Amino acid sequence: MATKADKRSASYSQIESGTERARPILHQNAREIQPYGKIAKLPIALDEKLCAASAENLNQVLADTMTLRDLYKKHHWQVAGHTFYQLHLLFDKHHEEQDELVDMIAERIQVLGAISLAMAADIAETTIIPRPPRGREEVPVQLSRLLEAHEMILKEARTMAGRAAEAGDDGTNDLLVSNVIRSNELQVWFLAEHLVDVPVVHADSAKAAALGR
Repeated sequence: MATKADKRSASYSQIESGTERARPILHQNAREIQPYGKIAKLPIALDEKLCAASAENLNQVLADTMTLRDLYKKHHWQVAGHTFYQLHLLFDKHHEEQDELVDMIAERIQVLGAISLAMAADIAETTIIPRPPRGREEVPVQLSRLLEAHEMILKEARTMAGRAAEAGDDGTNDLLVSNVIRSNELQVWFLAEHLVDVPVVHADSAKAAALGR
């Protein structure tokens, strides 16, 4: 016949067993389940080689888009001067829009059965956008850097959209045209207008006359 002490011991044993089962299993390591550059084919009616080619192109656009996104955040923090407030807000708005593009591009890469770049070191090794200095720069330089980065992305996006269309990868083509190209073009417009040299308060009629206006 079980004593009270035996019952208490069994109860403690059950509690300890339950604790062990609920404890997180830490410091786990294993091989990658899918190496970078390899395709885990999904039934999306596209050839595996085509998926690999589109994913490689998209990873380049992804790396450059992530770099542009971070460049916007850098300028958002470091902008100075009489246009501080409006550019502080504009840079952050564009940062958020670029961040949305990052998700769209990365998800398309995964849909193609590939692996999207993700870590900062990999992005830094892949991007073609020049690295800016750590310090603060004047507003015209900030704007010029952003415009140059946009143009690089637009050039590669147009080329890659054409390749995707020719190959029959309509999903990738649509993403590049409808999202990447259109968003970047609109942001270029908003930025470029800040570099137009127009009078702030007093119209310069003599300059206008000299230009034939």
